[in-house]
Amino acid sequence: MNDRNAVSSSEPADGRHSLPDAAPPSAVIAQVFGRLNLRQRAGVLGQLLAPVGPLALAVIGGGAFAKHVAQARWTEIQVSLEDAATATTSQVHDLVRYVQQSNPEIISQLLNTLAADPTMIAAVGASIAALTIRQRSHPGRKNQAPAD
Repeated sequence: MNDRNAVSSSEPADGRHSLPDAAPPSAVIAQVFGRLNLRQRAGVLGQLLAPVGPLALAVIGGGAFAKHVAQARWTEIQVSLEDAATATTSQVHDLVRYVQQSNPEIISQLLNTLAADPTMIAAVGASIAALTIRQRSHPGRKNQAPAD
């Protein structure tokens, strides 16, 4: 499966990617992930992988995260720059969808982290800021996983 097909987006003439206003967090985070530098990608993956159990690590993203099974549910998972470089947006999309359903608070924390970092905002544009604002404006929906 081609990464561009995994997360639908349109690309305006200025080269910036855009998503519809109602894009689910998994689509936004996967698209943003593709634009981060390797160190940022490793940090995002570590944060997303930490709450995931061993069985899920073995199957999410076609087994792409299976090498982290021994670290399953650690408070922090160290992701190498090499692993960050090989993770595809499609695999990250699958991972975010799983985490969103099993532990939505992790997605809120990740969005807050991304939105608070000026270098991340500069790298990804307004996608994260808009999604964070949207989630904060609907606090009752915070723990509900939107359909993807």
